[in-house]
Amino acid sequence: MTVSARAMAAATPTARDRYVDLLRVASLATVVLGHWLMAAVSGDGIGNLLALVPPLQVLTWALQVMPVFFFVGGFSHALSYRSLERRYPGRPGYAVFLRARLRRLLRPTLVFVLVWAALALAVQLAGHGGGRLTGAALRTVTQPLWFIGIYLAMVALTPPLLRLHARHGWAAFAALAGAAALVDVLRFALGVPYVEFLNFALVWLAVHQLGFLRADGRITRPALLGAAGLAGADLLVAFGPYPLSMVGMPGEKVSNMAPPTLALLCHGMWLVGAVQLLARPAGAWLARPRVWHGVVAANGVAMTAFLWHLTAMLGVYAGQLLLGMTLPEPATGAWWVQVPVRILLAAALTALLVACFRRFEAPGAAARGAVREEGPGSGPVAAAGITLCLLGILGLSMTGLGGLLQGHSAVLIALPVTAPAAIGMAVGGALLVERSGSARRVRLRG
Repeated sequence: MTVSARAMAAATPTARDRYVDLLRVASLATVVLGHWLMAAVSGDGIGNLLALVPPLQVLTWALQVMPVFFFVGGFSHALSYRSLERRYPGRPGYAVFLRARLRRLLRPTLVFVLVWAALALAVQLAGHGGGRLTGAALRTVTQPLWFIGIYLAMVALTPPLLRLHARHGWAAFAALAGAAALVDVLRFALGVPYVEFLNFALVWLAVHQLGFLRADGRITRPALLGAAGLAGADLLVAFGPYPLSMVGMPGEKVSNMAPPTLALLCHGMWLVGAVQLLARPAGAWLARPRVWHGVVAANGVAMTAFLWHLTAMLGVYAGQLLLGMTLPEPATGAWWVQVPVRILLAAALTALLVACFRRFEAPGAAARGAVREEGPGSGPVAAAGITLCLLGILGLSMTGLGGLLQGHSAVLIALPVTAPAAIGMAVGGALLVERSGSARRVRLRG
C-alpha cells in the first residue's frame, strides 16, 4: 500500500520548505535532459556531443546541476538527523537515521541493478552481442550510479559533519573548501600522485555542508556567495589547468568531475547562490495547490526516472535500428532535426518504465492496523552496511555490466573489483543497513 501524491500534498505542514522539494526534482530533471542531449549515438557506439562540438561545453555551466542535489541533500539530512536526536535524547539513533534516509534510495537502485544484471547475463549466455547498441549500453547504463555512491557517503558522514557545523558554522565549510584547494595545489603544482582522489570527498562534502548552513538560515548573502563562486570558476578556467566543461569529456587529461576540482566547487557555490536568490518568488508559486501537487508527484518518482532515463534513451535508438532506420551522424543537420523527437520519445518511454518500477520508490504505508516502532539499533552494523553499499555501487558505475562472465574488473580505491562482486557488496550492504536496528510491529486497535 502506498500513499497517494494528492494525499501527501494535502497533508503538507505549513512549515515545510517546499522550495527544497522543487530543487530536488528540478536538479534531477536537468541532469536527465542533459544526458539525453549529450548522448551522441551512432553505428560506432555512444559518444559525447560536447566532445564533438567543443563550443557547446559552455552549456555545462547551466546543465551541471548535481551540486544543487547534494546541497538539497545536506539540508534534508540535517533536519532528519536533528529530528531523530529529539526522538532519542542522548542516543542519536544512527542506524535508524541511515535506514530512514536510504530505504527510498536503495530499493529502486537495487531493482534497477538486478534487472539490468539479468539482461546482461542473458545476452552473454546467448553468446552474441545482441545488436550494435547492446555492448555500449551494458558499459554505460550504470555510469550515473556514481552519484548515488557519493550520496551514500554523505548520508554516512552527516552526524560527524553536522556536529562540526554546529561548532564552527561557515568555518567548517571553509575548511573543506580549503582542503579541496590544497589537494589541487598538490596535484597540479607539485605532482603528488593519487592525491586528487581525496576531492571526491572534499568537494562534494563542502557542497553538502552548504545545505547545513541553509538549514540554519545562515546563507544570508546568496548574491555574494554566487558572485564569489562564479568569479572563482571563471578565473580558474581562464588561467588554471581546468577545462571549460563542468562534466567529464572523453580523452581529456584533466576533468572537473572525475575527480572533482576546485573549479567544480566554485561552480557549485555560484549555483547555490543563484537558487537561493530564487527562493522567495518560488515560494509564492509553490503555495498554489496544483503546483505543489505536481512537485509532490514528481518527487515520488524522481529517483526511478533518473535510474531508467538512459535505458529509455537507448531504447529509442534501438527502436530506430529495429525499424531499419539509419542513425544520422551526431551533430549533423539530420541529427539535430531528430533531437526534439528523440527527447519526446525518451520521455514517454521513461514514463512507461516509471509506471512499471515506481512502486519500489513509493513510500509505503504500514501494514493495515500496524505500525513499526524502531529503536536506535546498531550503529556499527549500519555503518558497515552503508560502506559496502557505496563501494558496491561506485564499483558498478566503473565496471559496467559488459563483463559479467569474463571477470572484467575496474580499480576502486587501489583494489580491482568485478561487476558480480560489486552487486554482491551493494545487496549485502543494503541488507545490513535494513537489519541493523531493533524493531517490532505493534498491532493497533480498530
